[in-house]
Amino acid sequence: MEFVTKAEREAIEQRLASLIANRPAISARIAEARAHGDLRENGDYHAAREQQGMDEAEIRRLQERLASMSVVDENMAKAVEGVVFVGSTVRLREEPGGDEDLFKLVGDASPSPPADYVEVTVTSPMGEALLKARLGDTVRVNAPRGVKKFTVIEIIL
Repeated sequence: MEFVTKAEREAIEQRLASLIANRPAISARIAEARAHGDLRENGDYHAAREQQGMDEAEIRRLQERLASMSVVDENMAKAVEGVVFVGSTVRLREEPGGDEDLFKLVGDASPSPPADYVEVTVTSPMGEALLKARLGDTVRVNAPRGVKKFTVIEIIL
């Protein structure tokens, strides 16, 4: 089960709608390229067919994601103060005595995340460690280069 915010789900639905709306244009490109003759040496035809295949695979992937995802009520994070939920922004300090950084727990990473915090997906090792952590907790993250520890300094809703 994938947890996302309402805004993240809407972004995925918009992406799916744009891919579905693009189907007639891809079909028209294929038909136009087919009309040019020999398909064995028709680069436009093969490119259009490849694009169609990639788009259809992405449509199926997004439909499956939407079917299995759960939208998290962002008010729940506000209702339970001091606990990290999807949508929470958290100030963490790397232990022992390291730097402090802002992290936002998200269900789906943005294509262009903002520079003022680091996005962490719920399914990542850091996201799994942060989910339901409390203010003052030290979380262990199994990173590729070993275990890292972070202390939850502040939870910003």
